[in-house]
Amino acid sequence: MMTLEDRIEVFAQLGDKIKGLSADELNDLTDKVRNENAWFVPENVIMALHGISKFLDKEALRKWSSNYSLKNSSLKKIGVAMAGNIPLVGFHDLMCVLLSGHHLVAKLSSQDSILMNFIKDSLIEINPALSKQLFFEERLKNLDGMIATGSDNTSRYFEYYFRNIPHIIRKNRTSCGIIFGEETPDEFRDLGKDIFNYFGLGCRNVSKIFVPENFDFIPLLDNLQSFQPIINHHKYANNYDYQKSILLVNQTHHFDSSFLLLTESQNLVSPISVVYYEYYEDQNDLTSKLNSHQEKIQCIVSAKGWYKKSIPFGDAQFPEVNDYADRVDTMAFLASL
Repeated sequence: MMTLEDRIEVFAQLGDKIKGLSADELNDLTDKVRNENAWFVPENVIMALHGISKFLDKEALRKWSSNYSLKNSSLKKIGVAMAGNIPLVGFHDLMCVLLSGHHLVAKLSSQDSILMNFIKDSLIEINPALSKQLFFEERLKNLDGMIATGSDNTSRYFEYYFRNIPHIIRKNRTSCGIIFGEETPDEFRDLGKDIFNYFGLGCRNVSKIFVPENFDFIPLLDNLQSFQPIINHHKYANNYDYQKSILLVNQTHHFDSSFLLLTESQNLVSPISVVYYEYYEDQNDLTSKLNSHQEKIQCIVSAKGWYKKSIPFGDAQFPEVNDYADRVDTMAFLASL
C-alpha cells in the first residue's frame, strides 16, 4: 500500500522528469502530439508541461495535501471523463485522484491521448505499484465517484448517467478581462497572452473584456500586434476568416487587427479569433455585470490583479495547484468519499 508520502514522491519525480526532458525527447513528444491534434502546437505543449511541473514541487504538494484528511481506509474507484480542449487539461484531476489514494479510471479525450499516456507511463515507470491504481478505459462503469468535464450539453447527460453516485460535473466556462483605462503597453501585451495562449481554446482564456465608457481601443490593438503570427496557423486562420465574413455580412460594427476581431456583445463566450467587449459606467455597474455571469466565469484578469478576486494579466493559464476548476474543491470531494 502506497502512503501519501510515497504518492507525493512519485509526482515530485514526475516534475523532475518533465523539467529534465532533453530537446530530442521534447521534439519527439511534441511531433507525436501535433500529429494527433493540429491545435496542440509544440510551444503550447511545452507551456502545458511547464504549467504542470510548477505544481509538482514536493514541499508545495505536502503543504497542499495537508489541508485534507486523506485516509487510505476506503479506496474508491473514481471515474474521470477528461476534456481535450487544451494540452493536459485532465492532469489536475488525475493528480487529485491518485494523491488522495483512490483508483483512477479515466476516459481520455481522443484529442489529448498522447500526452496523457506519456504522463501515465512516466508515473508507472517511477513507481510500478501505480499500475494497480491507474487505468485508461473506453467505458466508465462500476464506479464509486465521478468527475466529468464537458459542454453544457454533455453535462446534462453526465448528470443523468451518474446521478446515483457522488459526482462533480463541470460545464462550459470562460474567462474575462477588466480594463481600467490606464494600462501600460506591457500590461496590454500580458492580456494578449490570456487571449491568445492555446489559441483561446481554454476555459481560462479571456473571451470577453469589460472596458470603461469612451475607451480608446487603438493602444490595446497596437500592443497586441506581437501576437500577429497566430494567423499563420491554418485552423485559427479559418476561424478568423469565417467570423470576419459573418460580421461583414451582418454589417456588425467591429475592430479588425488582421488576426483578432473585437465586437460589442453582452454575451460572455466568444468564438475563436473573436473577443467580445462590453462597456461599464462605474465599479457598481461592472460588479453587477460580472455577478450576472458568475456561473459562467472561470477566472477574471486585470492589470496587476487590481480588481477584487482577479489575477494579473498574463497569469490566466498558470493556475496554482489549489485553483480548482469551477471553484469546486476536487480534493475535498475525494477526501469525503
